[in-house]
Amino acid sequence: MALEITDATFEEVVLKSDKPVLVDFWAAWCGPCRMVAPIIDEISGEYDGKAVIGKVDVDSNQEFAAKYGVRNIPTVLVFKNGEVVNRQVGVAPKKTYTDAIDAAV
Repeated sequence: MALEITDATFEEVVLKSDKPVLVDFWAAWCGPCRMVAPIIDEISGEYDGKAVIGKVDVDSNQEFAAKYGVRNIPTVLVFKNGEVVNRQVGVAPKKTYTDAIDAAV
């Protein structure tokens, strides 16, 4: 299961992580987000210990969504050393996400 990230925990969990971090910006009402959710959860199990996999509910946590220019959801960002190294907007196959994490590991 992907880690729930909030505005309050974003800096600690994402920006200060010593591992690559995949962050799924989503909302409960978003149909495509519901299509991506099981993929993100599956990746979370596969990359346990190698990368941090998390989700930000943009309805409740708008600060970092705004900071990183998330205008459409789902948007998946991959961070390495506190910097965005990959951005995927919309639904994509699992391999797109795993390739992005692998490139950052």
